[in-house]
Amino acid sequence: MITTHYGDLNGGDAYFVQRLGSQAWDRSTNNDRTAALFMATRAIDRLNFANQKKAVSQELQFPRGDDTNVPSAIVSAAYECAIKYLEGVDMDLEARNLGIAASSFGGARTTFHEEYHSENLRAGIPSVEAWYYLRPYLRDPGDLNISRAS
Repeated sequence: MITTHYGDLNGGDAYFVQRLGSQAWDRSTNNDRTAALFMATRAIDRLNFANQKKAVSQELQFPRGDDTNVPSAIVSAAYECAIKYLEGVDMDLEARNLGIAASSFGGARTTFHEEYHSENLRAGIPSVEAWYYLRPYLRDPGDLNISRAS
């Protein structure tokens, strides 16, 4: 069986029963939930993870290394990203907003410091909670991977 996304609808139902603020999942159709899990998986799989895929032929980034299954933290991250997509988070808009130095509307003004941008948004992950699940699996940005081509 080819795995196309992390998590599944039954697992999502069980996950969100134990989480406050799950109305977006509860109100969504199964088609929308599945689409959100696909989107979440694509966002997660774009990250630079430590170790190698378990099998070169596998479609997704997990399992990796000595794991035989996808870690539960990765599945939880997929659910957390999925609910953000179901809530209407638009990563294109979020990416554009990262560059805002100042914005005003009427009497309200917003200014962002250029040196601070949310790490999860810079990585394309719409949920801080998901980022906490994913962070331990990421390759250290200071690591250098050298291989010999012959």
